[in-house]
Amino acid sequence: MQRHILVVDDEKEVADLLELYLSNEGYAVHKFYNGTEALECVKHQELELALLDIMLPDVDGFKLCREIRKEHFFPIIMLTAKVEDVDKINGLMQGADDYITKPFNPLEVVARVKTQLRRYCNYNPLGEKMSASRPQEELDIRGLIINKNTHECSLYGKKIELTPREFSVLWYLGERQGEVVPSEELFEAVWKEKYLDNNNTVMAHVGRLREKLQDSYQNHKFIKTVWGVGYTIEK
Repeated sequence: MQRHILVVDDEKEVADLLELYLSNEGYAVHKFYNGTEALECVKHQELELALLDIMLPDVDGFKLCREIRKEHFFPIIMLTAKVEDVDKINGLMQGADDYITKPFNPLEVVARVKTQLRRYCNYNPLGEKMSASRPQEELDIRGLIINKNTHECSLYGKKIELTPREFSVLWYLGERQGEVVPSEELFEAVWKEKYLDNNNTVMAHVGRLREKLQDSYQNHKFIKTVWGVGYTIEK
């Protein structure tokens, strides 16, 4: 079944680029450059996901998000040129499920779309109950896929070669997404040894993971350092 996605952005180049990449993945794209026409589409077209720019010429993306949420529960991803946390938090509070900061990698957008659709389409009370009763074998973190069974890792569909230790570090952090994991806990869980002060082993492995994931320290997408404590992969 073809899935229908709403794309709203007043920058024609951005909207056209998103349409191209999403269409290549087999999605039916409903593209608009303003919020008014987008709302009309929402009223008459069954949709599975929406990509909304915040800065629109008529109604802003926040208001558009609120209007959609009055009747619909499909995933909404906000597109923003702003990097302030308050704008991201505001979008999430209006009912958005995720946000992407411009400029972005189109492959990352596609990966985020797939992640949200997978969660949306698979969610039901029975499925939730079943998944809670068995260990999680695969993590999908904003396009970063980690499979515990195969020990494989991929980023936006491209395989990433990790050593067994690097994989274990990444899996441990990913399994505790949203929590800050102390360096001591991470070391003892992965290396099965007692942690000693001034042990730089964890820091070295996290540094190599960042390189392989193209995840810079300043603008992290995955692993964040919490100084004096440890590391976290934010939700």
